Amino acid sequence: MALLTFKGAVQQVTGSCYLLEANGCRVLLECGMTQGYRRDEAHNRNRFDFMPATLDAVVISHAHLDHSGLLPKLVAEGYAGPIYMTDGCAELLKLMLSDAAALQQRDTEWENKWRKRAGKPLIEPLYTQADTDAALALCQVHAYDKEAVIANGISVTFHEAGHILGSAIVEITIHEAHNLTRKLVFSGDLGNSQSPLLKLPATIEEADLLLMESTYGDRDHRNLDDTLEEFQQILDAAWAAGGNVLIPSFAVGRTQDLLYYLGKFYQAGTLKQQAVFLDSPMAIAATEIYDRFRKDFKSEEQATIESQGAGDLKHWLPILKCTPTTEESMAINRVSGGAIIIAGSGMCNGGRIVHHFKHNIWRDDCHVIMPGFQAKGTLGRRLVDGEKQVRIIHQSLAVRAHLHTLGGFSAHAGQSQLIEWLGQFKRSPEIYLVHGELEKSQTLAQVIKSRLGWLASIPELDEQIAF
Repeated sequence: MALLTFKGAVQQVTGSCYLLEANGCRVLLECGMTQGYRRDEAHNRNRFDFMPATLDAVVISHAHLDHSGLLPKLVAEGYAGPIYMTDGCAELLKLMLSDAAALQQRDTEWENKWRKRAGKPLIEPLYTQADTDAALALCQVHAYDKEAVIANGISVTFHEAGHILGSAIVEITIHEAHNLTRKLVFSGDLGNSQSPLLKLPATIEEADLLLMESTYGDRDHRNLDDTLEEFQQILDAAWAAGGNVLIPSFAVGRTQDLLYYLGKFYQAGTLKQQAVFLDSPMAIAATEIYDRFRKDFKSEEQATIESQGAGDLKHWLPILKCTPTTEESMAINRVSGGAIIIAGSGMCNGGRIVHHFKHNIWRDDCHVIMPGFQAKGTLGRRLVDGEKQVRIIHQSLAVRAHLHTLGGFSAHAGQSQLIEWLGQFKRSPEIYLVHGELEKSQTLAQVIKSRLGWLASIPELDEQIAF
């Protein structure tokens, strides 16, 4: 018998964490950071109610921080064993965790300035670069579709998830006496089949227990052709109005997709803007990693990029200007119109995009494109929900910019894609829906029952199940 305890991403999108106990071993599946409201993010300081040193292995599906962001904290609190992932995931993880550590340090220094003046006790960063380096040293990479033993009688196999570079569907097999096996499959974040670069999620046919994401369990994404047509129309309208286009974008995955589409517009002669600024050091570095892993692209898209003599994403769009330094980023603020500015963070709760909001969002000739999910509690969600006055960098700003949400760019599978992937199982596993706001998981559970005749449960935090 195996036991699984739900430690995160339960009735919410972020904070992925599941504790598996079998064959006398303890395996942690995911070690994600909770993101959103400040009160939710505060829980990251006390996330582990188990002893990290007692774990035998950790498995990570992909590098996004809501799946991996607490690894340095886990190591700082005593974990010293292997951390398993794909090679693409490992490359991105170095980038993302180091960036997170620097952000923790900056935020803590800023917070402590105010605490000191107010006579309040000072705080320590969630983790440091030294903790991050220690976690990265524990990473062990494995190729897709190759089984690897990770603990006594427990093996893992990674399958393509199509979400971001190196993302995986995780298949954990527990080998027991008398040649009995139990199989746990975690969907990870399943990719949108309309996404341009990465391969489609792999087909999985058997599992005893399935943990399935439900981020967009309540709806389908807009048709890609319609999305691209609207994208082109927004860019044309912004050009005609004379303003800039701001695109808050996740540095990994979404940015690379956007560069591909903008490159297609440029190659077709329909992109009127004279400059595209990629104003995110992490997105610039991530794009270079994507270029090194072009072997993981869909063959058609890889051939398209190479057929233009570009060879990689950075040269596929000749008007792309990468601005890694602070000085280069600040110089963009002198550009009053005719530019497309892609910057992080994707949910607008920090990063360089907020500085560009400060200089543009109050202008009625500005257009803001939200190309991805905005969690509750973030500035991005408040903008999407229609707030007309927001506080940014200690200033209250009127929101006069035109706001657009383009869900067709999502890197997550939509409802029908989730059902299609699930329907490839030969028989119904025991299904638990995770990584979704409660109402979205409830909707998906109803659709699974109506279309497939299968039952899906929505777990509670710290619920333990045997399988």
